[in-house]
Amino acid sequence: MDVAGGFLTVRASGAAAAKAALSGGAATPEHIQLLVGCTVAEVPGKGTALRFPDCALHVLPDVVMLTVAEARLTVGFGELKPLMFQPVPVDTALRAVFAGAVAHVLAAAHSLDPHGLSHHLLGLAELVLRSALRAELERVDSLVSRRREALEYMREHLSDPTLSADRVAEALFISRRRLYQLFDDGQGVSERIRGLRIDRAKALLADPAKAARGIGEIAKDCGFVSAAHFSRTFRQVVGRTPSEFRNR
Repeated sequence: MDVAGGFLTVRASGAAAAKAALSGGAATPEHIQLLVGCTVAEVPGKGTALRFPDCALHVLPDVVMLTVAEARLTVGFGELKPLMFQPVPVDTALRAVFAGAVAHVLAAAHSLDPHGLSHHLLGLAELVLRSALRAELERVDSLVSRRREALEYMREHLSDPTLSADRVAEALFISRRRLYQLFDDGQGVSERIRGLRIDRAKALLADPAKAARGIGEIAKDCGFVSAAHFSRTFRQVVGRTPSEFRNR
């Protein structure tokens, strides 16, 4: 169980369930595993494991695995998809609550009712999942919002040939590195700006109302430094020259 400290990984237990979850299959696993990178006090070097009705607890010095029956959770498997099979940050407060609760269970398990402990651990799993899910959805929503702001700025300033990643980052008051993190789909910011310019050029060339406008004017409106540069770039991306595209 290789889990970085301060992170949670949620996974479906069993090879078939994991494969279905990764491939987008509709199958719902019988169990959900929560792997939390945290330190639990007074854990033996080789770790310890406890099994209760509908859940199991496996504790190592630097990671805890809590396995719970999916049917007992009030959070549906479909809702957990944003958390599945990827490290999700867990804030310090939640990590402390989780580690403390696990430590108390280990210390008192021998004298407490196992069914009661099962309910307690299911509640703990709910707490971790709901808190992590909320934080992850807020993070994703923030990324989407910032990416939308960046694209809007690019579109508003496409006619400026000096538009660049640095200009966009400065306008959004974020670092260049953060800007590239917003667009982590393999397409660079400069390439995205070029794509937006080509899209605008295609729209202008295809518009009958703009038929009287020359290629040079359209190139300028789209932020290209010259008609020649525009024609070369357009042909490289679209596969035909601006004039050929317009005539077609």
